[in-house]
Amino acid sequence: MPDIGLGSWPYRRARITPDAPAIEQAGRSYTYRELAERVDALAAGLAARGVARGDRVAYLGANDIAAFETFFAAGRLGAVFVPLNTRLAPPEIRYLVDDSGVRALVFRPEVRDLVAAAASDVGVLVAVDGGEVPGALAYEDLIAAGRDAEREPGEVSLDDDALILYTSGTTGHPKGAVLTHGNITFNTMNQLAHTDVRSSDRVLCSAPIFHVVGLGQVTLPTLFKGGTIVVAPKFDAASALEMVAELGITAFAAVPTMLQMMCDAPSFATADLGPLRYVVYGGSSVLARVVDAWLGRGIDILQGYGMTEAAPGVLLAAPDGVAGHPLSPGVPHFFTDVALLAADGSVAPDGTGELLVRGPNVFRGYHHREAESAHAFTDGWFRSGDVVRLETDGWGYVVDRVKDMIISGGENVYPAEVEAAIAAMPSVLDCAVVGVPDERWGEVGYAVVVPRPGAALTTDDVLAHLDGRLARYKVPKYVRLVTDLPRNATGKVLKTSLREAARTWTMQV
Repeated sequence: MPDIGLGSWPYRRARITPDAPAIEQAGRSYTYRELAERVDALAAGLAARGVARGDRVAYLGANDIAAFETFFAAGRLGAVFVPLNTRLAPPEIRYLVDDSGVRALVFRPEVRDLVAAAASDVGVLVAVDGGEVPGALAYEDLIAAGRDAEREPGEVSLDDDALILYTSGTTGHPKGAVLTHGNITFNTMNQLAHTDVRSSDRVLCSAPIFHVVGLGQVTLPTLFKGGTIVVAPKFDAASALEMVAELGITAFAAVPTMLQMMCDAPSFATADLGPLRYVVYGGSSVLARVVDAWLGRGIDILQGYGMTEAAPGVLLAAPDGVAGHPLSPGVPHFFTDVALLAADGSVAPDGTGELLVRGPNVFRGYHHREAESAHAFTDGWFRSGDVVRLETDGWGYVVDRVKDMIISGGENVYPAEVEAAIAAMPSVLDCAVVGVPDERWGEVGYAVVVPRPGAALTTDDVLAHLDGRLARYKVPKYVRLVTDLPRNATGKVLKTSLREAARTWTMQV
């Protein structure tokens, strides 16, 4: 194995070469030359079976080298890559397949029942490492056949569609955000301008690639610089900590839930994190204690703010400013403009308001949803739906989702503010606040709190803690203790589900 890390993994010379390791997984490793050859062969194999420019090529399964090969092969053909969420139910997978118009589907054996139930009639089925779905081609056989096939190279421009990523679907059916090659390229450039990505880096990819963080942040920028991607099929906190030292991991991307699980792992305090230079994370708010724990280990932990529609980066913390802004998702990316939409409809460069975003990384619209796409923009700015405070020093703070804001007695209540106050209690592990109808105030807060194991916490304790810390109209009318919060595959709290449950609970009071 080449010398490619820190400590016992001294840096190899920083350079881009076809013979450098590009991607690894469980003992398999391909150089950039080998990866390019496999991608070309896969593209040729798919083309021989009728997959053409503009067709949708989906992937369903755990993170795998095959997922990256499929992504690049689709790009070679001018086709569009559609990564599917493995945690969805058959009807949900069926909806995504039909909505995007999948022409070919590459899948792993652990989801073969899901494929059989929801996608067995897709034109081209390709099974990685077996699959036992009738009519499915073997992945390696397709690559082998493609090595001998002739294919006319197609031209692909920055304006061509490259990727359809479906939003989390917390309200209604998921929307497919269509990202172009240009969107992905400029997001990569933003990351390279913002972080010190090196060709000597070895990056762990354990965040699922059907989420924009797993694919767009750290992973693609590292491949662009000639570094190595170490693919982990799934995330496990203890294993991830071990892999840092064992495999010389220098960086990874995560969502806050992953970081919290790692710092809560018994081995966190003693784990050898020597090779690790930085972590990029985002997707939801993070607890202050989690940030402190990582900073205490000497790691540059860089919170970012983004969205699927921006491929995804909008803001990212600068390493030299994290200590002074530990809970901020940072400053705008190099090729990205931001502004604020105030309640009166004016646009301002700083203050508090709905965040507006524009730049070459921002998508054109949603797949087959022209009206919603048009509504998402105002005067060329994409409306994020997030209330953000931008300080005069350029650093931003996410206040809350516009749609999650509670209007109680005419006053705006931002759940994130209340959640932060509750999370400061030592006996609280997790919490979420949603709005429920109220005859007197129109809407009031309902706090759903997860106590820390072994803690003697009561609902009265929560209310007493908030008394005097928040304005009275911000204090939730209801508090409920639960064992966990409903989350989607990327770790975000499912506020819609929680809101529905809270309304049911209020009727039981």
